[in-house]
Amino acid sequence: MKEFNSESIRNIALVGHGGSGKTSFAEIMLYTAGETTRIGNIAEGNTVSDYSSNEIEKQYSISLSLLHAEWNNTKINIIDTPGYSDFIGEVQCGLRVADTAVMVLKAVEGVEVSSEIIYRSIKEQKKPMAVVVNKIDHERSDYQNVIKIARERLNPGVVVITFPVNEGNNVDTVVDILKMKAYQYGAAGTKKVTEIDIPADAKADADKFRTELIEKVAEGSEELMNKYLEEGDLSEQELTNGILESILKGDLVPAFAISSTKCVGANNFMDFTSSFLPSPVNIPASEATMKDAGTKVEVKCNAAGEPVIFIFKTISEQHVGELSLFRVYSGSVQAGLDILNVSNGKIERINQLSVLNGRNRKDITKLVAGDIGSVVKLKDSHTNNTLASKSLSVILPTIKFPESIISSAIIPRAKGDEDKIANGLHTIHEEDPSFSHKFDPELAQTIIFGQGEIHLDLAVKRLKERYGVEVDLAEPKIPYRETIKGRCESMEYKHKKQSGGRGQFGHIYLKVEPLPRGTGFQFEDIIVGGVVPGRFVPAVEKGVAEVMTRGILSGCQVIDIKVTLFDGSYHPVDSDEMSFKIAGSMGFKKAFMEAKPCLLEPIYEVEVTMPEECMGDVMGDISSRRGKILGMESDGHFQKIKALVPLAELYKYSSTLRSLTGGRGAHTRKFSHYEDVPKEVENKIVEEYKKLKEEGN
Repeated sequence: MKEFNSESIRNIALVGHGGSGKTSFAEIMLYTAGETTRIGNIAEGNTVSDYSSNEIEKQYSISLSLLHAEWNNTKINIIDTPGYSDFIGEVQCGLRVADTAVMVLKAVEGVEVSSEIIYRSIKEQKKPMAVVVNKIDHERSDYQNVIKIARERLNPGVVVITFPVNEGNNVDTVVDILKMKAYQYGAAGTKKVTEIDIPADAKADADKFRTELIEKVAEGSEELMNKYLEEGDLSEQELTNGILESILKGDLVPAFAISSTKCVGANNFMDFTSSFLPSPVNIPASEATMKDAGTKVEVKCNAAGEPVIFIFKTISEQHVGELSLFRVYSGSVQAGLDILNVSNGKIERINQLSVLNGRNRKDITKLVAGDIGSVVKLKDSHTNNTLASKSLSVILPTIKFPESIISSAIIPRAKGDEDKIANGLHTIHEEDPSFSHKFDPELAQTIIFGQGEIHLDLAVKRLKERYGVEVDLAEPKIPYRETIKGRCESMEYKHKKQSGGRGQFGHIYLKVEPLPRGTGFQFEDIIVGGVVPGRFVPAVEKGVAEVMTRGILSGCQVIDIKVTLFDGSYHPVDSDEMSFKIAGSMGFKKAFMEAKPCLLEPIYEVEVTMPEECMGDVMGDISSRRGKILGMESDGHFQKIKALVPLAELYKYSSTLRSLTGGRGAHTRKFSHYEDVPKEVENKIVEEYKKLKEEGN
C-alpha cells in the first residue's frame, strides 16, 4: 500500500447521537474515494464498519471501527464510533487518537443529549471540531435551524461551508461557499458530480455565509481583522491559512450539508478535509511522562524521532487472536521492530502491521508519526499502554473511561463454568474497559458493571458466542450495613459444655455502644485482676469480629460499634481460646439485639440530564424510588436534576430513564453515603433473610 508522510494524514472521528447516520456517512466516503465497490446498507447488514454479528442483528454500531480512504493524495483515517450511551467508552477511545472530531447531527432533530455529552469530551480534550448535518433529504429537514441550534448549544463558531439548495426529498445540490460554486450530485452510486453556478435563489445565502466565514477567520488575528476592515475581504491565501488556525484554536467549526442516502455532499466534505482540517503535524505536541524520572516531556509528531505508539483499542477475533489498534505519536514503526511496553516493562515484537477498513486488513510495512494502524498478537500489551524505544521511555496520558452506571450479578447455568466465565469477562474488559467485573466475597456474587442494560446484555451474549458458557443476569444483592442506635451496658454470656473428659468454659461480660458513622470497629479490654486471662482476650475479639463480618439482621457487615470486655471468669482446665471465641460471638449477638439494631443502605448521588418537557416524569419516578431531590439547574437547553437515591432502587434505572425521555435522557451515579433503611423496608429485608436461612440458603 502507498505510504503517506505525516503532513498528508488526516485523523477524524465520527461522533454523535445514535441514529444520526455516522456509519452510512462513512460508507459514502469509502465508496466515493474508491475504497469500496458498493455502498453498504445498515438494514442489509453489509456495511464496512458494522461487521460483527451483533451489530448486523441490532442494526447499530457497538464498537468503534477504523477505516481509511485516499482523497487528493491525502490519507483520511476515519474512526466510526457508536452513538448509544451504552457504548460511550468507544467514543472516548476514538476521540483520544483523532485530530478532529466530526459531530454528525440529524437535519430534523439537530443537537440531542448525547451530542452535548460528547461535545463536553471534545472540549475537555481540546479537539478541533467539524459538524456534519446529515439526512438533508428528510422531508422536514431544516439545515439552517440546525446550524443555529449548534451555535447555541455546542460552539458559537459553527460556520457554514456547504448548504443544500433544494433541501428535502429531492435534494441533489449543495453550495460550497469556499469555491462559491454549486455541486449537483447524480443518483446514488453514480459518483457523478457536476460543478454549476450558484442558483439565483441561493446566491443571497451563499454571500451571507461567505461573509460569516471571512469575519470568523478575521476575528482570529489582529492583522487579518485590520485588513478585513480596510478592504472588506481577505485574499484566498489569507483565508486558507486563517481557516486552519481558527479550527485549531476551536474558534471555527466548519459545517457541511450531507445526505448519506442520496450520496450528496461527501465530495465537498472530503475536499475540505484534505485541504483544511489539521494534519498530525499541526496538532500541539503530546505531553508525556518519563517513566523513571517522572518528568514531563513533549512528544512531537516527527517521523525521524524515536518511536512512540499508543494502543487505544483491543479487538479479540477468533481466527486472528488479539488485534491492537494504535496511533504512532513519534518516529515510525515497521514489522520486526522490538519495542518496549513502557506501561509494564515488557519487550514486544511488532509483526504483521496492517491498516483496516472494518474487518478487512491490508498489510503494510511501515507507519509513520501521526498514522493509525493495527498489529496482531502482542503478548503483554493492551488498551491504554504506551510502547516506545528504550531511549525514550515515556508514558502517554491514558483514556479516561466513564464510571459505570449499572451493575448486575451473573449466575452460571452450569456448574464448573466459573473459570471460563472469568477468562471471558477478562477478555471482554480488555476489549472494552468501560465494562468491568469483580467477585464480591461479601455478597458471594460475581458482579458486572457497565454503561446500560444493552451493554451488559451484550457481554452475556459474547460469553455464549465465544466461550460457550451461558449465564443469567440477576439483581445484585445490596451491601447493607448493620449497626446500633442504642447501648447495651452489660451483657453476660457463659459458654459451658461438658461431654466427658475436658470440657469448654468461657464466661464474659460485654458492653456495646454505637460510634460515629465511618469510625469502624473498636474493641477495648478493661479486665482487671486477670478474671479473664490475657491470652483469651484476642479470642473474644476474634469471635466478635467474625460475627460483625457475617452480620446478624440481614447477613451484612456490622459497622461503627465499640465493644468493651469488662468482666468474666475462666476455668483453669476447661477454658481455652475456642471457648472464649464462642462466648465472644454469642455474647455480642445478644448485646447487639439489645442495643436498638438497625439497617443502613448505600445511597447514591444521581445526576440526570434530560429535555425540559421530561422533567415532571423523571422527578416523579425519582420520588417513587425513595429519592430526595437535591436541586435542579439548566444545562444548556436541557435540565439537570441531582438527587440522592438508594442503590436498592436503581436496578435497571437506565432503561426506565430511556423510556421516560424517549432515549434523550442520560444519567451518572456515584456512591454518597450510608443511611438508615425505613422501618417497613427493613422489616421486609430481615424477614426475607430469616426465610432464606430457614431454607438453608
